[in-house]
Amino acid sequence: MKTIVPLKRILIVLVVTAVVVLLALDSFAAARPFQVASGVRDTMYISKTQSNKRYKVRMYPNAQHNVLFFSASGQNGKVYQLYLFDVDGRLSRQTHIKNKETTVITNIVKGYYTFEVFSDDERIENGLLTIK
Repeated sequence: MKTIVPLKRILIVLVVTAVVVLLALDSFAAARPFQVASGVRDTMYISKTQSNKRYKVRMYPNAQHNVLFFSASGQNGKVYQLYLFDVDGRLSRQTHIKNKETTVITNIVKGYYTFEVFSDDERIENGLLTIK
């Protein structure tokens, strides 16, 4: 005796399967670092260890992972300083922006860095930056 499966159930199974496959492909693509034309892989990882709820500090790479964007917002008139230190503790980069501005940091050498963000001599955020 044959069992007849309703068409609606078949469609639901197909849609769920398609969603699972798309999510798997998306997570696989996100886990792979960006491949640049020269064959060298560049990836930026940013992890924050301290955050301040009064300020919104954003650090993020562009799609090619070759530049770092730094933006901050909070109170009007504030100035934010970003300090980037290499693993030996030497100051590698330093930049400052005003409230609700964004700056681009380029030509960062591959390696491990720590960063600190200050506003009015108050550390409002810090963390780690890895460039592979």
